Amino acid sequence: MLNFLRNLLASAPKVKTLEGLEGLARTDAIFHNLVAERKVPGISVTLLQKGEILLQKGYGYANLERRIRIDPNSTIFRIASISKCITGLALGKMVEEGLMDLDASFYEYVPHYPRKKFDFTIRQLAGHTAGIRAYRGKEFALNKPFSIEESTQVFENEPLVFKPGKGYLYNSFDFVLLSLAMQEVAGVPFKDYVGEKVLSPLGMQNTITPIDHTQRNTMFYTKTGLGFRESVPVNNYYKLAGGGYLSTSQDIAKLGQAILEQRLLRKETYEEIFSTQQVKGKSTYYGLGFQVSEDAKGRQYVGHVGNSVGAYTNFHVYPEEQLVISVLINCTDPKIQNNLDQAIHILFGEKDTSA
Repeated sequence: MLNFLRNLLASAPKVKTLEGLEGLARTDAIFHNLVAERKVPGISVTLLQKGEILLQKGYGYANLERRIRIDPNSTIFRIASISKCITGLALGKMVEEGLMDLDASFYEYVPHYPRKKFDFTIRQLAGHTAGIRAYRGKEFALNKPFSIEESTQVFENEPLVFKPGKGYLYNSFDFVLLSLAMQEVAGVPFKDYVGEKVLSPLGMQNTITPIDHTQRNTMFYTKTGLGFRESVPVNNYYKLAGGGYLSTSQDIAKLGQAILEQRLLRKETYEEIFSTQQVKGKSTYYGLGFQVSEDAKGRQYVGHVGNSVGAYTNFHVYPEEQLVISVLINCTDPKIQNNLDQAIHILFGEKDTSA
């Protein structure tokens, strides 16, 4: 309770007026005000255009009690479902190496998994059309030291929600199974394959797993009516592929720039990953590990929005504008997506109508 009151009463920066501000200055002020108005404890932002930094800055605190400020180069955040993008690239690499076929049965790679009424493929897992169920109850915040394989006991004995390919259900259990198949094929732990094939080549040195995150400089929070409290403890290692990685906004921007430059994978592989899946003739607006969609203004992007215990994240890559957006927040969904959208729209010359 004492720590909670300290967080509540701690000095906050003054709210900036948006009057007369345009472009990056206005975007910067919007991010600043999210902290000043106590909507988030801390936020890390890296914006790139054509490979050059437009804005890279930390706002607020990684640790409210210890008053540790955020550094976009080094402050580690949970990145939630941006993890799926990392997994999507690793899957692409595995396909290029001839280790995995997207349209092969999952059971070809994990034959001991309990059989379902219908078969499902690697592509269907990566695109959320396999029929695997989503979280129930408090499964969103599991705090058990599961390995990837051990975690399947949570859902493995239940039937599919729909016939594979006939529906779309976004969930992270799809990616638990996907990572299980990938590590079976690779013959090494999933994290080791991803580290060697994706993180190291892209210079993402600060992108780590929960078991590697031992320092306490970054705390993870949940918003309440009075302020922020520490989030409940969770162990996200088992769902590393779908929502377990931690990183910096700078590292996630590196990921986006690699996509723009089509480094790491071949052009045709990127096209496969970014091809939106179809269900009953309609787009799901999801590729393989990536949201493939349009923003509120109709601009096409690939990337992911993420929400997890103690984390809310935005990762958008706009190919036409050569723009990379990396925004990490150390708080469970603070309900500020409209603010983030407005901050980004300004970069395209849009008028801010929120003030």
